[in-house]
Amino acid sequence: MRYWLGLALLIGLGFSPAGFAEGILPAVTVKTGADGSAEYSVTMQILILMTAMSFIPAMVIMLTSFTRIIVVLSILRQALGLQQTPSNQVLIGISLFMTFFIMSPVFDKIYTEAVEPYINETMTLQQSYEVGKLPIKSFMLSQLRLTDLQTFVEISGYKGITSPEEAPMSVIIPAFITSELKTAFQIGFMLFIPFLVLDLVVASILMAMGMMMLSPMIVSLPFKIMLFVLVDGWSLVMGTLANSFGI
Repeated sequence: MRYWLGLALLIGLGFSPAGFAEGILPAVTVKTGADGSAEYSVTMQILILMTAMSFIPAMVIMLTSFTRIIVVLSILRQALGLQQTPSNQVLIGISLFMTFFIMSPVFDKIYTEAVEPYINETMTLQQSYEVGKLPIKSFMLSQLRLTDLQTFVEISGYKGITSPEEAPMSVIIPAFITSELKTAFQIGFMLFIPFLVLDLVVASILMAMGMMMLSPMIVSLPFKIMLFVLVDGWSLVMGTLANSFGI
């Protein structure tokens, strides 16, 4: 009985006006300075940070080298004839660490020029955003094709853009993604050809021997794995991917 009375008392205190008053969060406010700059309250900054963090997975996938790497590795797995090996988790892990390796100069520049000044309170949140997006924008412009950028500029209807640097991020991002997919498919095509030739050779030998009921994929699989290991395939693939970004 005492347990239930104590529990009811705690619930009552929680729903009392005093209980609510103690748990009220600070107001979400924005103060505008005399020079036109805006100063956000701590609560507003936390809300902005939490909102930005929800976009981090999409940003990692679409604004970095991740797309090209994961597509190439997936095509390589198909070319080898291994449907589930390496698993998707392994491919994603490899792609993430390769992305961090390739993008580390960009991330270091963002931290040095945008994040660190904001932490030291020498730069506002808006200024930090404007400065921080420049290294990412520069990276994407160095990788995309001008034809893809021109296509999305025409679709968007923007006028007066005379150079790629003048294009907004809303145009650069889809152009970059399209270029990344094209490049990934080109690299995947070059990886696929040797294994396709090996499949054709094995299939021709089996047909000549009258073993048409035996799947060529099963017979060629160990030879493809052996060939890939003998030529140090993983190092070649990783090196090709890194060099394709100018690393």
